[in-house]
Amino acid sequence: MADAAVETVKTDTGLIRTVGFWGLSFVSLGSIIGSGWLLGALTAASVAGGGGSLVSWVIAAIMMMVLALIHADLGAAYPVAGGTARYPHYAFGGFAGFTAGWTTYLQAVAIAPLEVEASLSYINSVGNVKNVFPLVHTDGTLTIQGIIVGVLAMALFAFINLGGARWLSDSNTGIVLWKIFVPVVTIITLLALNFNIGNFTAGGGFAPFGWHGIFAALPAGVVFALQGFEQATQMAGESVNPKKHVAKAIILAMIVGAVIYIGLEIAFVGALNPTELAKHGWAHPIGVGDYGPYYTLAISLGVTWLAVILIIDAVLSPGGTGLIYVGTTSRISYALGLPDALTRTSKRGVPTWSVIVATVFGILFLLPAPSWQQLVTVITGATAIMYGFAPVALGALRKKDPDRTHPYRVPLPSVMLPLGFIFANLIVYWGTFMVTWELAIGVAVGQVIFIVAGLFRHHRADLSTARWSSAIWIWLWMAGLIVIGYFGNYGGKGMIPGDWDIVVVAVFSLAVFYYAVNTGQHTANIKLAVAQDLAKDAGVELAPQPGIA
Repeated sequence: MADAAVETVKTDTGLIRTVGFWGLSFVSLGSIIGSGWLLGALTAASVAGGGGSLVSWVIAAIMMMVLALIHADLGAAYPVAGGTARYPHYAFGGFAGFTAGWTTYLQAVAIAPLEVEASLSYINSVGNVKNVFPLVHTDGTLTIQGIIVGVLAMALFAFINLGGARWLSDSNTGIVLWKIFVPVVTIITLLALNFNIGNFTAGGGFAPFGWHGIFAALPAGVVFALQGFEQATQMAGESVNPKKHVAKAIILAMIVGAVIYIGLEIAFVGALNPTELAKHGWAHPIGVGDYGPYYTLAISLGVTWLAVILIIDAVLSPGGTGLIYVGTTSRISYALGLPDALTRTSKRGVPTWSVIVATVFGILFLLPAPSWQQLVTVITGATAIMYGFAPVALGALRKKDPDRTHPYRVPLPSVMLPLGFIFANLIVYWGTFMVTWELAIGVAVGQVIFIVAGLFRHHRADLSTARWSSAIWIWLWMAGLIVIGYFGNYGGKGMIPGDWDIVVVAVFSLAVFYYAVNTGQHTANIKLAVAQDLAKDAGVELAPQPGIA
């Protein structure tokens, strides 16, 4: 691997490489299997219908696998902590890197409290909890006692993360094994006890809401359920062998997660009561006001033991995902490094203040806010923007940093990279125009933070290394998504003919992709940035490098 020749000085802090292959795999898989498995099948069926929901999961699995392969390539070639925030920095400079990192942080910091909220919502639907000790209001927001329980859960996540990456990895292993076991048992049990093939064509045919419903289901919960594969890249700075393990971990987690989720949708739709489905339709296929779909089905089928397991899992699955996201979110803020305290690590190799800040921000999301479903759509859009940076960054890095060793290479890069960018933009578009507009504002806020920090000469927001010309494509990208969303068919004016909107998004995406790839920064700057981050993760400080522009 061709790296910059630089002088180094050992410092007192740095990340510690203690996480093995299975630890990385379970970090990604544990992020994928969270509240999405408890609520995703119901959401997909409600939006797309029985058969349509299956198509939604298959489409999402294909899209996410393409993006996962791209991240696998990046994670193995650039094994740094908080990778999704750092790859665009290498390709396009400080301004683009901070923009990507800020977007990554916004979606990641909200997921841990969202998982807690999903867990409490599920438990609230059990027995007499909602009457005796209500945790969730009827509008989906948390009650006072729900907030208190949520804060305690977030504090527990922080405590475990402060123990170090190895502690986080080890504590997560048992949880993930459980999280795989319960969905598999649920699938087998529901298929064996009650499978109504007619449910897949009930309520108006195989896809009663057409392609619009199928695509709308993706940002409504399907993509959210399948996201999280990139968590292995966030922990790459603490992997014992990132060049060998990161790519394999991402791919394994994505395959296992996709198979489980598709199996869950088949089992869920097949287990629905045809009478109840005919009465309420796909809007409420298991009844009005139920937050625990599999629990409700288990009770109706008389499988009490499964219902008990599902309630236990309603705590462990979202809790395990929340635990992981507090840890990986802290690695993102560590990578961003604003302020400097966020980059300091403890003797255990933990970015202590980054963990604390991630926990505090997460707790704020527990305050009265939109429901789980509403937050999912926004977080999915932010995640799609984060994913969109990856194929563009890899495309630019392949051109500008050609000597880099890639232990894993994405197949057919000339096809997969632009396709991945198209997929990310379609997910944003399907999430509705209003969400796109809100996300664009969020991106702009991060850019303002970078400029303000740069004016105060903060070294992590050095305006002299912003590479403004390499970031112009980001503004064109955001502006184009807003315009297409405004005239489009998902919360927009509906002025683009049906199904042609996909073509419009694809053509726009290709134009932005090829323009962006050709605006990457100078090779010397890339090598220096990579060397600096690898040194930082190892607790080494680089001597100043003159002559790099």
